[in-house]
Amino acid sequence: MLASLMKQYRHKIKNAEELQVAIGPRPRKKKVIMCHGVFDVVHPGHLRHLIYAKSKAPILVASLTADVHIAKGQHRPYVPQDLRALNLAAFEVVDYVLVDSEPTPLKNLLQIQPDFFAKGYEYNANGVHPKTQEELDALQSYGGKMIFTPGDIVYSSTKLIDLAPPSIKIEKLLTLMESEGITFQNLREALMNLKGKCVHVIGDTIVDSYTQTAMIGGQTKTPTMSVLFEGKTDYIGGAGVVAKHLRAAGARVIFSTVLGEDPLKEFVLEGLKESDVDCRPIIDPTRPTTNKNAIVAEGYRLLKVDTVDNRTISDEIVGELSDSISRTACDALVFSDFRHGIFNRRTIPQLIEAIPQGAYRVADSQVASRWGNITEFQGFDLITPNEREARFALADQDSGVRPLAARLFEAAKCRLLILKLGDRGVLTCRGGDHEALESYFVVDSFVERLADAVGAGDALLAYSTLTMVATRSEVMATILGSIAAACECELDGNIPIRPEDVMKKIDAAERMAHYQ
Repeated sequence: MLASLMKQYRHKIKNAEELQVAIGPRPRKKKVIMCHGVFDVVHPGHLRHLIYAKSKAPILVASLTADVHIAKGQHRPYVPQDLRALNLAAFEVVDYVLVDSEPTPLKNLLQIQPDFFAKGYEYNANGVHPKTQEELDALQSYGGKMIFTPGDIVYSSTKLIDLAPPSIKIEKLLTLMESEGITFQNLREALMNLKGKCVHVIGDTIVDSYTQTAMIGGQTKTPTMSVLFEGKTDYIGGAGVVAKHLRAAGARVIFSTVLGEDPLKEFVLEGLKESDVDCRPIIDPTRPTTNKNAIVAEGYRLLKVDTVDNRTISDEIVGELSDSISRTACDALVFSDFRHGIFNRRTIPQLIEAIPQGAYRVADSQVASRWGNITEFQGFDLITPNEREARFALADQDSGVRPLAARLFEAAKCRLLILKLGDRGVLTCRGGDHEALESYFVVDSFVERLADAVGAGDALLAYSTLTMVATRSEVMATILGSIAAACECELDGNIPIRPEDVMKKIDAAERMAHYQ
């Protein structure tokens, strides 16, 4: 239903060339007035502005700034440009909508040549702003005029969003799917086509342990906490759980890793065998199997004890891994980097060189410190860092997420970047033309009831990788990866996500889209 309503208004949305044809050249029988703004959240102030403008000419063109040129905050705009355009098109008072691909409206003013250009009252309250003067000069060059609308009511989209961000994730999703010609049935079919793909995972295995305790008390003479041991549970984590997610999704998985000669090695091998992952370990008796043990009391993590050796693997082991990579035919190859010895500046070039021709190349560098850098994986088909990892890699704490994604895309020379934004969802960057309107899109988080966010990135990595191999659709890969991540967030612990889990989320999204 919502998609059909959107189609009723899409005919109003034009590019500059189409708009020129629709309104005709000057002088016109019907005068044209144009408004320009971000229109992130359309509020009563916007509506009064549009209504006043419409009263001055029979044809109203609403022009809005493209996402890529909005710098009001790191995570703005809240509403993507396609949906902002549809919001404006739905108003009866608006005749045409234009998404401006330029940072200012000057080029479109000169090309379209509206008879009038409407500005809000605040723009002339304290004299003419230099940017407004540029617009005025452009209008006067062909005989156009500027009109200032009354400013008795002024609202701020930014303040409204900060107060209570609107819940429009389904509207964003439908707008994106419609623009790409994707249906919910297409998502279901893509999900079913993930089975049987062969993926080779190379990376650091981590055994995540949770030691449950009860508080007893503390010593009186020293600040020593005393707890009672109640039990300990071990989970396969790191690159090992990435392999398990891929297998749960239906892929045939080969896993190359380095383990120590210790009891945890047997735990890992047995667990991967039970999950039907073809593990091909290299045993290094000089290092332990990486273990991260969280001491938990009454639901609180008191302490984490890591047993780890982060020194680089030996040349001999690098050679064994390289041989395994080059000799293993696969549809996709995933480098899952946790910076525990396998990946570093010395080893990465040799391991990349060994990748078989034709394999879809994926890299994910999940690091909690500045030691790891996703840009060291050059020329990959897909990278999936989170925002913190991206900012570390580029030494950039200030840029908005779109320019940040553009810089990372160029620095890594990748073909597809899915930037994880935590509870804000993901931003996908595709293609080298970062000024193009279709280069970016956002998919909001599908999480309904957050239980545990650990492992969400692993689930996204698995489903996005397989979807790209199966469909080559960046949009479907982002959507299915995001849904898998949401499924993981709603489970306690890093549990491999199954296609049926993702299918339930697709069904729920479709019901919401149809108001069911």
